[in-house]
Amino acid sequence: MLVAGLGNIFLGDDGFGPEVMRRVPQSLAGPRVELVDYGIRGMHLAYDLLDGCQALVLVDAIPARGTPGRIHIIEADLESLATTTGLDAHAMDPAAVFASLNALGGSPPHTVVIGCEVHSVEEGIGLSEPVAAAVGEAVRAVESVVADLLARSAVTEG
Repeated sequence: MLVAGLGNIFLGDDGFGPEVMRRVPQSLAGPRVELVDYGIRGMHLAYDLLDGCQALVLVDAIPARGTPGRIHIIEADLESLATTTGLDAHAMDPAAVFASLNALGGSPPHTVVIGCEVHSVEEGIGLSEPVAAAVGEAVRAVESVVADLLARSAVTEG
């Protein structure tokens, strides 16, 4: 399983993914779980997914829906993402990563997105107050989602 943080730390709340990954306990990593802050290296993530993994947990900022700092846990709709095509070496959002993976001949694993509604993605370093306040909740969500995915995997393997 791969837990991947995405985001640009130079664009305010877009740095949410990297900040969460900085705070995820390293003890969560192990033989079945890898923790990686990809930042803006979406193409790198696409290439790593070509090697295959059982599940992917993406931690990313998501567009505002009216409540900056609100955490959403979303099971990715891989069918609609798989229909997106194209190779974009500079994109870092999940749809672009999956489009690049598709263009390279791969297919995305079961994917869960832990997203936080942004307040501002203007140039500047640092998260807004509501998004910064949500980091702890997102770390707990990562731990919970990973535990759930590992448990599901153990049931299907057993």
